[in-house]
Amino acid sequence: MGVQKNSIQPEDASSSDTDVSTDSSDSVSDTEDDTHSEEDEILKRIRKENEKQNNHPPSIEGTSFITDISFHPDQDILAVGNIEGDVTLFKYSNEGNIILDTLELHTEACRGIDFDLNGKRLFSISKDKCIMLSDVTGGKLFRFYDNAHDVPPYCIKSLDEHLFATGDDDGVVKLWDLRVNTDKSIFMLKKNEDYISDIVTNESLQYLLCASGDGCLTTIDLRQRQFFMQSEEQEEELTCLGLFRSETKVLAGSSKGKLLFFNWNEFGLHSDIFPTTKTAITCLVPITENIVVTGHEDGHLRAIHLFPHKHLGVVGQHTLSIENLDICNNGKFIASTSHNNDIKFWNISYFEEFEEVTHKRANKAKRKEEFNLPSSKRTNTADFFSDLR
Repeated sequence: MGVQKNSIQPEDASSSDTDVSTDSSDSVSDTEDDTHSEEDEILKRIRKENEKQNNHPPSIEGTSFITDISFHPDQDILAVGNIEGDVTLFKYSNEGNIILDTLELHTEACRGIDFDLNGKRLFSISKDKCIMLSDVTGGKLFRFYDNAHDVPPYCIKSLDEHLFATGDDDGVVKLWDLRVNTDKSIFMLKKNEDYISDIVTNESLQYLLCASGDGCLTTIDLRQRQFFMQSEEQEEELTCLGLFRSETKVLAGSSKGKLLFFNWNEFGLHSDIFPTTKTAITCLVPITENIVVTGHEDGHLRAIHLFPHKHLGVVGQHTLSIENLDICNNGKFIASTSHNNDIKFWNISYFEEFEEVTHKRANKAKRKEEFNLPSSKRTNTADFFSDLR
């Protein structure tokens, strides 16, 4: 992705989309007073969290360009892939980060990494067109697929203990089964004309959803192992995917800063569009059933409430474009990488409480109250929503 030189202001949004509160009625019921009191306590805790200096691990400064990151599903370990073809495993904590191992895996840039579901093995793909599976303990190579794609693969996703999927620069998606003792994929599909940017599936492994740079969402029936459906083409790249509302909603980020909503089993046409900013969404990560954090080319991490659509504010920021996002095993931290070769951690544990508050506030009188997200460096409440107006 290209570097965004200047911060671009978001698309027009009404004050109802960007303000936490509006004028309330002079007469407030006792019930509303109780609710406001609860909200005050939450806001105090959020502001107090903002003052803490050691509520997340310190940043990691890479010596070469960081291409992807992946949190271990059970342990406090972060895998970091780089342009040299290596993967480094970090043990992270608020007190500091320790390098556990450096795996010299590929001859060219490592383009994507992913832990399997139990965290015992690490998948990696590279510009050298190879797929490697490494044992996390000891770092030994478990399996190797040479020339797995005709062109470099772009993304990889572990699906279950046996299956994983890859997508490449030409729009080809392949499905692989570790039980098959060959280096051949068990399924291949070519329905897209540009790179496969992201791959997700649901818990039941019913469908595999593939976003593409050609603006289409392609769906594969995993049970039948056949093409299922392709969405209407957008005039912009689809860059990332996420599942929400107990996997009943699919969210796709775009190169024009939009979030496209799809209903599950209705992948042909989006059900809604929500413009966030005019700068590209490069990645996103679900935080709760209703809140997503999006990474942008302008270097900002933005929190958005999905149902109803509402900007919450800036979670954090880098000086250059954000490339990757992931959330840790207990949901306390997210990590982001940028073109600065840095990794930053953000404490987002307060979102659970925040969502409880916003739920209680539904259909009630709103107040003139603004606050900063704890992990943001912004300290002036007037500046908090400045990038969203």
